Amino acid sequence: MTDILEKSQARQRLRSLSEALDSGALKQVARILNGGLSPSDIAHLLESSPPRQRALLWNLVDKELEGEVLQYLSDDIRGYFLSQLNAQELADIIEDFESDDLADLLQQLPDTVIQEVLETMDEQDRQRVEEVLSYPEDTAGGLMNTDTITVRPDISIDVVLRYLRRHRNLPPMTDSLIVVSRRDDFIGMLPITKMLVSNPASTVREVMDTDIEPIPVSLSDTKVATLFERYDLISAPVVNEEGRLLGRITIDDVVDVIREDADHSLMSMAGLDEDEDTFAPVWKTSRRRAVWLGINLITALIASAVIGLFEETIAKVVALAVLMPIVASMGGIAGSQTLTLVIRGMAVGQISGANVKWLLNREFLSGILNGMLWAAVVAGAAMLWFQDLLIGAIIAAALVINLVAAALVGTVLPLFLKSRNIDPALAGSVILTTVTDVVGFMAFLGLATIFYA
Repeated sequence: MTDILEKSQARQRLRSLSEALDSGALKQVARILNGGLSPSDIAHLLESSPPRQRALLWNLVDKELEGEVLQYLSDDIRGYFLSQLNAQELADIIEDFESDDLADLLQQLPDTVIQEVLETMDEQDRQRVEEVLSYPEDTAGGLMNTDTITVRPDISIDVVLRYLRRHRNLPPMTDSLIVVSRRDDFIGMLPITKMLVSNPASTVREVMDTDIEPIPVSLSDTKVATLFERYDLISAPVVNEEGRLLGRITIDDVVDVIREDADHSLMSMAGLDEDEDTFAPVWKTSRRRAVWLGINLITALIASAVIGLFEETIAKVVALAVLMPIVASMGGIAGSQTLTLVIRGMAVGQISGANVKWLLNREFLSGILNGMLWAAVVAGAAMLWFQDLLIGAIIAAALVINLVAAALVGTVLPLFLKSRNIDPALAGSVILTTVTDVVGFMAFLGLATIFYA
């Protein structure tokens, strides 16, 4: 009930802010921004505003809130605001950032600016950030936070509790303490919930959980997200090749990875960047889309060239021109269904060399069954429409061929692209559409040429 009330109040404040903006009451806008909205709400408002209004709103945000708001913005918009700040302004903003969030922010800046910002930090903070920056952004090392609480296995639970009480607060998402040796080698995890109900005289070794597998620092962020999902983790330790503790990853960063992966898959199918700004300027938007439109034009020309090979046949039998789009469209839809299923299976780690053959056989049989079903429907409609039994048989055969080809290509294509380090979500749909168009036209028009020649 409280959550519903808070959301209702937040929506009301956003409506009031919009009304104040429309009326030009900037003092009221600043008061609502800085006194009634959370940093995440402010970030959402900035992302939902056209460029000119966005710049105005940003200038009204209190300096103390700028850092928190930046953490919630998409890379594209955050990069724009960062480019407007000098090194000292950046240093002031990022003062309370966690090392992983700070590393994400700094990676959007030129190397010279990064160095200037690092020089303004104290030695301990700088070392923590440099540790994270030394790893690729899309790995466990790039996600981890070096702010951890560690304990030794030979001390008592009572000593641990007294040690924790000396802290003003614990790092966010601290559900467990990390047990390490004197050389910082990872040993196990000490869940706080388990520690609180254990005998204070017990040692950490007696209470800790040693079944937890640490995450290798080089593991990809997508695989990290899969582990968190599979084992319902809130946090997890990160170790180097020797098993030495480097930091930990928390669920809030993993949620960001899951969302980015979902955005990437969705936007890539249209050739767009996952950080595409909804309200980007016309020139920037047009430039980004032009490349993908050009690629699609090339594939369309390939399909048109295939049609051109059968120009004489189409001129003799006008019905072919009417029915051609059906064959291509059915193949495209069938292929997209398989492609989407396989890409998702790859993303969640369900597809491997052991089950590809089974999947290929299943899609082959599914293609035949669906091909026969819809071939009968379309053939019947074509024969009634044009009063021609032969054209019904030709389009039926072409549909079966194209749906089977679509199923096979939709299964094999993402696996092939992945083996060549090409993103299937980005290139798969374009290649698949080209293949189904070409196969569909070749089958339909080729058979027509044979029987109507």
